[in-house]
Amino acid sequence: MNKEFFGTDGVRGTVGNDPMTADFAMRLASAAAQVLVPKGGTVVIGKDTRLSGYMFESALEAGFVAAGADVLLLGPLPTPGIARLTQELSADLGVVISASHNAFFDNGIKFFDGTGSKLTDEIEQQIEKHLRNPAITLESQSLGKAKRIDTARIRYEDFCAASMPEGMDLEGLKIVFDGANGAGYKVGPRTLSNLGAEVIPIGCSPNGRNINDGCGSTEPELLQLTVPALKADVGFALDGDGDRVLMVDENGELVDGDQLLFVLATARKDSGELQGPVIGTVMSNLGLEHALKARDIEFRRAAVGDRYVLELLRESGGILGGETSGHMIVLDKATTGDGLVCALQVLAIMKETGKPLSELVAGMPRYPQTMLNVRTKSRIDPGESQEIQAAVAVAESELADSGRVVLRASGTEPVIRVMVEGEDEAQVISLAERLAAVVDNAAAANP
Repeated sequence: MNKEFFGTDGVRGTVGNDPMTADFAMRLASAAAQVLVPKGGTVVIGKDTRLSGYMFESALEAGFVAAGADVLLLGPLPTPGIARLTQELSADLGVVISASHNAFFDNGIKFFDGTGSKLTDEIEQQIEKHLRNPAITLESQSLGKAKRIDTARIRYEDFCAASMPEGMDLEGLKIVFDGANGAGYKVGPRTLSNLGAEVIPIGCSPNGRNINDGCGSTEPELLQLTVPALKADVGFALDGDGDRVLMVDENGELVDGDQLLFVLATARKDSGELQGPVIGTVMSNLGLEHALKARDIEFRRAAVGDRYVLELLRESGGILGGETSGHMIVLDKATTGDGLVCALQVLAIMKETGKPLSELVAGMPRYPQTMLNVRTKSRIDPGESQEIQAAVAVAESELADSGRVVLRASGTEPVIRVMVEGEDEAQVISLAERLAAVVDNAAAANP
């Protein structure tokens, strides 16, 4: 479906440039209110630690209140925490101010419905229709009001802790936690400490500008150095809004979303709790698919984006899904991707089995995979370029049945992601570089 402003995960862009302005945020709130709470209702608003969050929080509050909705302000809280509290507080709509894993100069706005689920494409299209009009302001007696919820963080910490098996704690585990200087910088260490773990926090000193900067799931190198240096049992890193997680084993080796999905799926299979197929994406490593098949676990691929993983989970009756990037969905524990809840499930498996993370992931081979991001001046569809498709066909013929090629346009920025996967690492790298050059040339010819 064609949408002007909404991408794969809400509206996102560089602060100060259209659409990420205070005026647009107010109009977006007004449009969303007219579609989702036309007769008044309650909206919760949370954010990550970006400096621009103050501005967008105020603009959204004004737009919703002017349209007759009451607003509950949660302050800095991970995206899944906002989804959870939308349900818990019986709100009609949840709003997240965050650009997730992007740098601080970007920001975004995304929504949850009253069940804590992301909006459908159809509803986003309805909201965009109202964006063509100015923000509305009702008469004084019909305006909404706003207040802050001071217990939001504690409520979410309790929810995360309750996702652990009954009676289990994390006593005896030494954990390095990387909060990406983002929304999880408080709830992560406190939840782990409350469960009895020894916690070493890094990336937990946000200043409004250092979110995802040299830390977090997008830059886990510091975490990889810290875990073995401090002889910790394990480490994990969230992204800026806390819905993604990557882990690091006791040796400092990175464990990505595919490997975490393997650990969760095999444990659920062994305990008899696994339901339906496991859902990955077109970018998931072939090693995951083969390892799950060897254990008689059905695996299906969705389009890239957690919303599409979630849709396929619901269609198929599954409970486990995720992306290589660490956006994990554990549907019997949370309604949306939740980095902290996912990490707690893995930590519980470590505690229950007594096995280190390195041993738990050893059963999944990883095929060499290279992904190159080709930045373009404007968004292009690689599927519509004959030059690109011809190059893809040649690469696929060279790989034969031993690999895959995936090209896709990012839903949040003007980038074409070129992924090549196969048994021969040198061949994979060569093909990826060759395809990236073709994409770059095609993009330059179509500014």
